[in-house]
Amino acid sequence: MHMNNNLAPCFRELLSGIGEDTSRAGLQATPERAAQSFQFLTSGYNTDVSALIQSSLFPATSNDLVLVKDIDFFSLCEHHILPFFGTVHVAYFPGDNILGLSKIVRVVEAYSRRLQVQEQLTDEIADAISIHAAALGVGVLIEATHLCMAMRGVRQTQAVMKTASFRGVFKTDPQVRTELYSLL
Repeated sequence: MHMNNNLAPCFRELLSGIGEDTSRAGLQATPERAAQSFQFLTSGYNTDVSALIQSSLFPATSNDLVLVKDIDFFSLCEHHILPFFGTVHVAYFPGDNILGLSKIVRVVEAYSRRLQVQEQLTDEIADAISIHAAALGVGVLIEATHLCMAMRGVRQTQAVMKTASFRGVFKTDPQVRTELYSLL
């Protein structure tokens, strides 16, 4: 991962801005560590999702439902730059090709490692698989806890946000959606 040298001074200034002494022992290396951490947490901007998917398409032998459940994800809320995290479920009906299993997880990771809102994240994953894998249908469901709501504001620690995004047959055929929900 390429380190952006401009980030560490920003974190040093942020710490100074809240009244911290960045020369004290516990904080001397914090700006550099925080910069590396932030760069990792936003590394999805460096991923070409189209190329990622295109590199792992294989001829389909069936057009039956493929479901990958319980993919862990971590992201940062674009409004407060606080974490939100949970699970993603991705289902699709292959067209002419199937997508390599690990690439589904990598698509989730690429989009979640950007400043995000959950609704957009759900749509981006569905669109990427629908468009770049030419799937006949895609369903993406996300369940997440948002620290911007748990740590500040209304302070609801048990609230879980659920979003769903459907493309192709998942959007047009209610029976297909019902089948997906029954598998989850």
